[in-house]
Formats: sequence, C-alpha cells, structure tokens
Amino acid sequence: MSSDALVHEIGPGGSVDGDPAGVLGGKGASIVELRETGFPVPDGFVLTTEAYHSFVRQAGLASDLAAALDFDTSDPDPDTLAEAGREARELVRDAELPPEHVEAVTEAYAAMGEPRVAVRSSATDEDGADASFAGQQETYLAVEGAEAVLQRVKDCWASLFTDRALTYRAEHDRADEAGIAVIVQELVEADKSGVLFTVDPATEAREMTVEAAWGLGEAVVSGAVSPDNYVVDRDTDSLLEKTVNTKRVMVERAPDGETVRRPVPEGKREEQVLDRDEIGTLVDIGREIETRRDGPQDIEWAISDGDVVVLQARPITTGGGSTPAGAGTDDPRGVTVDGLGAAPGSAVGELRFETLAAVKRAKAGHDVVLARERTSPSDLPGMKAAEAVVTAEGGTTSHAAIVARELDTPAVVGCEGFDVDESAGRAEVGGRTVEPGTRVRVDGTGGELTLLE
Repeated sequence: MSSDALVHEIGPGGSVDGDPAGVLGGKGASIVELRETGFPVPDGFVLTTEAYHSFVRQAGLASDLAAALDFDTSDPDPDTLAEAGREARELVRDAELPPEHVEAVTEAYAAMGEPRVAVRSSATDEDGADASFAGQQETYLAVEGAEAVLQRVKDCWASLFTDRALTYRAEHDRADEAGIAVIVQELVEADKSGVLFTVDPATEAREMTVEAAWGLGEAVVSGAVSPDNYVVDRDTDSLLEKTVNTKRVMVERAPDGETVRRPVPEGKREEQVLDRDEIGTLVDIGREIETRRDGPQDIEWAISDGDVVVLQARPITTGGGSTPAGAGTDDPRGVTVDGLGAAPGSAVGELRFETLAAVKRAKAGHDVVLARERTSPSDLPGMKAAEAVVTAEGGTTSHAAIVARELDTPAVVGCEGFDVDESAGRAEVGGRTVEPGTRVRVDGTGGELTLLE
C-alpha cells in the first residue's frame, strides 16, 4: 500500500475529492479544509481511515472485534458495556502495526522536524451537523518522538471503543463500527485558549459566545475550569455581556514535555483572559468560517505569543426537543444557587454522585439528577440515564455540555455555591450539606439549581 493512501498532509492544496470525511474523518476533513482556505491552522498530517481499516485487516481483528462488541446496544448492561469496550481496546493495542504504517508515520513526522505534537482522533461520523461526537474519542497532547506518536495512534484507534463512545454511537443509531483517522499536528503552546460559538449554544440566539481560560484548551473543553464568558452582538460587534469567572486550574506543558493540570497563579485567577481586540479578532474569524460553511459553527482556538490559531471547527449541534423551562417541576422551596444554563429545559430528581451503574439502579422508580464537580465526556452513559446534570465547574462550550444539549438533558454548569465531594458522595449547596437522594430542581434555561427539601 502506498504511503499516499495512508498519510495526507495538512497544507495548501490538501483537499480531498469525493468524501473527505470518509478519508480523513470529520475533524480531519474540517482541519484540512480550513488550512487550504487560508485559516491559521497548525502544520501536520492525517493518518487516513484506510490506514485504520488496513491495520484491522492485516492484524486479523475484524471477527474478534465483532465478537467482543456483540451485545444489545439499545440499553446495555453497564458491566457488559465496560467489558466489551475493554476487550476491544486491548485487541487494538496488542496488535502489531504493519511495517508500511510505521514507515509512513515516521517519514511524515520527520518531515515536520519531529516537534512536540497533538495526536487527535477523527472518526468518520465526527463533527457532523447532527452529531458532534464531542470528546468521545481521545486526544493526546505534548507527544514527542516517532515511537510515542505511533503508540498514540493506536491509542486513538482504540478509543473508538471507550464506554462513552460506544454509548454515544448507540444513542445516535450508529452502533456499527465506525472508521477513524488520526490527526498529528504541531502542538500550540497556548497562553490562552477556548471555544467560540457563532450562535448561543444553549438557546441558538443570534449572538456570538466566546469562552476563554489560561493555558491549553483542554481545561475548557473538558469542563475542568469555569472560563470567562463573553457575548457579542453579531451586527454591531458590541460586547453585550462579560462574565469574568474565577479560573482555578489551567493545563500547560511541563518541562518534561507532558501536559499537567496546575492551579492558576493567584494574580491571574480573577484576571480577564481576553482583551477587546482579541475578542474582535476571534469574532471576525468566526463570522468568516460561518459564512464559508453556511451555518453556525463551534470553533476551538488558541492564542500563542499574540497569534490566534484555529484548532477545530464544526457545525453546532443541539437537541431536537428540550423540555420547556418549568415543565415537570415542584414549587421551589429552600436554597437556590446560580450557574450557567448549558442545556435548556427543566427537571426534578434526586441528586446522585455515582457511576452509570449506580445511576441506573437508583433510577428504578426514581428520577435522577447527576451531580459532578466538573463536566466530563466520560459521564455520557450517566448523562443519558439522568433527568438532568449539574456541575460545580465548567462552561457552556465544554464537550460534555455539547453532548447534554444533543441528548436533550437539561444541564447547569459552573454553579456558584455548589461544591461536590464525589469521593464522599455529598455536596454543599449554598452552604447546606446535602446527601444522595436529596430532591432538587435543575433549570437548564435559567441556570439555577434549587433544593426542594
């Protein structure tokens, strides 16, 4: 097999005829198109979906993967799901890479000058207009050396079979095995980063929303931090709203090359991340990408040494029928705390802090509200089983917030006065200690959590 069938350069003239997403995955096709049309996208290459499929064929994995994944996808038992995913991932990781794959990746990486890179999954169904697959497959940052890159390629392939990815594909009637490409790009040493939505992600109002935090963007998209939030009028570019949050953590590259999560220095925790010129530059880029793609966009970006870099752009996805605010609720009594409405609708249920299995057990005869310290894509199975989600940290543009909107699961994130101790299985709401089973109301439109007892 030729190296051209395995590796595709991210650069001028890099377009793919026919079905770009079928060759490069949804994310890879988007990145290649952005770079070709002149947007500031980091250098790199894409290991194509054919590389994955030929690896599966040559390693003789097809029948074993099919056997491992032979379970009821409509409502899988949590233990069965976990075991199936674990077996499939081990099959991929334990198989040898074909020599031509090793050669193609090694040569493409050498042509880049062997820098530190981000190795990113790009499934064929990813970043579509009806399903984002946000955060469902893996990304690895600060990878250095050909051997490490090759290992992370296999890890990305294996992430097709995480519990959350299997659940997500089943939820979207895509339970059959998907194809996957892998993006290898020079790592952007971001001073600040975040996400831009060209319409409001929760209400779809025609206003641009920018969320920003210090360091690498992983902190924002993973929900580890409550980022600054800026709302901009599309017609006048005027700043309609500005929320400067307390940013407690940041992700940055350590001296050994690994990425680490560190506390934000005291002097920067309350500092505004973006100045007015930076907001204006991002809004201009967002408007141009939206115009080229003829629809609202979800754009990940970074700023390094004053330069704005586009890391990803995909159509904004939302659910088809969220519960109207106030529906199915009790009259509020007791403490109410405010957060960000990340997915519209309202729900009442019992607070739970546990795993998918525990949520599904608790749900027998009960409505459950999943409580977390921060949003995480790995909570997808629990989010699917829950009536609503509430978190202490996170923003409206995080991967898990995107998925909550797709699932029509009301969600409130970055809730002030809501402190979760997941290990102890309890929380503080407005200074009051609450235990599992406490009934609450979640208003994902208004951004409120209310104790009902």
